[in-house]
Amino acid sequence: MNLLNKANLDNSFLNQIRYQLESVEIHNSKLARLLCKIIPSNCPFARTVKVFGRTLFQIPPLCKLNPLYEQIVGLRFKCLLYLVNECGEDARKYC
Repeated sequence: MNLLNKANLDNSFLNQIRYQLESVEIHNSKLARLLCKIIPSNCPFARTVKVFGRTLFQIPPLCKLNPLYEQIVGLRFKCLLYLVNECGEDARKYC
């Protein structure tokens, strides 16, 4: 398999996963709560490394490098909307 065909195969596989994540519909409050707890509201990889009160270096948020980041955040948003609109829950506890 040449390199161009492999790149197209990888790209189509990612597109299929993206499509599947975007087409998920939430109709279960337990699943919605679980996904809101599992998927973080902000990037968990951004860090500031300090030693003795002095900042040594900062690690920038790298979540945007994830090829499925937008779809995962969109899924969390769908779950939050379901919990607020259908179940009447307060979304602040998931932030």
